[in-house]
Parts: sequence; structure tokens; C-alpha cells
Amino acid sequence: MPELPDVEAFRQVLAAHTGDPITGVRVRDPGVLRDVGPRRLDRALRGHRFGTPRRHGKRLLAPAEGPVLTFHFGMTGSLSWHSHDDEPHPHDRVVLSLEDGELRYRDMRKLQGIRLMRDEAEAEESLSDLGPDAMEISRGDLDDLLARRRGRLKTVLTDQSALAGLGNLLADEICWHARVNPLRPARDLDEDDRAALHRAMRRVLRESVKAGRVPPRRSWLTGVRDRPDGTCPRHDVPLSRERMSGRTTVWCPRCQPC
Repeated sequence: MPELPDVEAFRQVLAAHTGDPITGVRVRDPGVLRDVGPRRLDRALRGHRFGTPRRHGKRLLAPAEGPVLTFHFGMTGSLSWHSHDDEPHPHDRVVLSLEDGELRYRDMRKLQGIRLMRDEAEAEESLSDLGPDAMEISRGDLDDLLARRRGRLKTVLTDQSALAGLGNLLADEICWHARVNPLRPARDLDEDDRAALHRAMRRVLRESVKAGRVPPRRSWLTGVRDRPDGTCPRHDVPLSRERMSGRTTVWCPRCQPC
């Protein structure tokens, strides 16, 4: 699933074409369009130029001299740059043609998709259901967030209305780096736990953004979590697992005790 680092990488792909004129929009599968049809999307964007894109959590906003294109990548979405001659992928759903190539929105499962907003104000309003961006949240705001929320820490970290950008992999990774158990009640964390969590969040996100994804490093939880016999990179202790909201939560019982 694309998480904050993946979407930041998609933003950088789009940012490389700031100022380029859009020569056309080809919708290969309208099933990814939300509240807009193929013809209206093409009319709204053709001849316009992309402005500076921005990201909030897992969403990407692409202003185009008035209208704003918003991308929600769901479970399997991506945005990539191609030459006009590149063979299309079966899951390329929308192609934004520019003079020297194409931006392709690819999505296998089509759980979310693309929306067209009239202007920046409407685009900003579309983010009103999201909490603060995980890359930007301050230590104090994170403390306040955790103190206000009921439920387990992992649930709070992955609730996009509370904190935007973290998914399953990032939440587990951050908790492991902070040595905090993801199943603990969020409001029960003490000051040291909250400080460690904020430091770990900044470090993990910084390194993941550099890699363009949550990197599968052997020194990180991501490098071992999918192995049936995976052990903690710190202690070589077998990892613990539990299903939460349909996703597997992984932690080390030694360095992340309950």
C-alpha cells in the first residue's frame, strides 16, 4: 500500500514537470474517476500547465492554472513518468500527456482514484477529513493527539483523521524504533515514550522519503517482518504478531514489552 514516502516520491515525479503544458488526457478506465467524467477532465486540463504539486499525508494535489487534480492512491495506486512510445501497462488507468512524455496513473484495485476540484479552495476543503501530516507534526501536537485518543497506539497512528500519512508498515516500524508496543493504549504512554515515538517518526519518515518507500532493510523491522521465522534485528528474538483491523501488526516482545 502506498504510504507517505511513496506519495512523496509521486509528488517529486509530478514536480519535475511543473510548468509543462498538458496536451491531452486519455482515460483508459473511468472506474478510477470520482465525480468527473473523461470528457470533462480532458476539457478542464488540456492546454493548462501544472503548478507546484503538494502532498498531505497520502494525498497528492496537482494545481493546473485554476483546477486542481487530486490523487488518492488507495492500496495499489502509483504515478510514473513514461515516454510516449512506452507500452502501456494493463493497469494504467489515466494518462496525462505532456509534450515530451506522459504521466500515468496506475492502479490495480481501483479502490480510490482521481478527483477534479474547481480551485485551490475546494482542494483544501477536500483535505478537511485528514489530521496533520505525519512529516510536519510537532512533538507537542503529537502529545496532545495521543492524550486525547482512546484505543491502541497502532490504531491511532494509522487513523488518517488523526494523523495523515502512516499505514501499516510505517506504524509498526516507528513503534519498533521507539521501543514502544503498538498494542498499548495511546493515552497511557508516558513522556519518555512520546518523546521516543516522535524521534522515531521523524527518523523513519526521513529515511523512507529518501528511499521513496519504507525500505526493506535487514536492520529494520521491514527487512524481517514477512519471514515466517522472522526475528528482531536487535535481539534475534522471534517476532510477535496479531491481526488488527484486518492487517498484521508485528513487534518484538523483548524490546517492545506491553
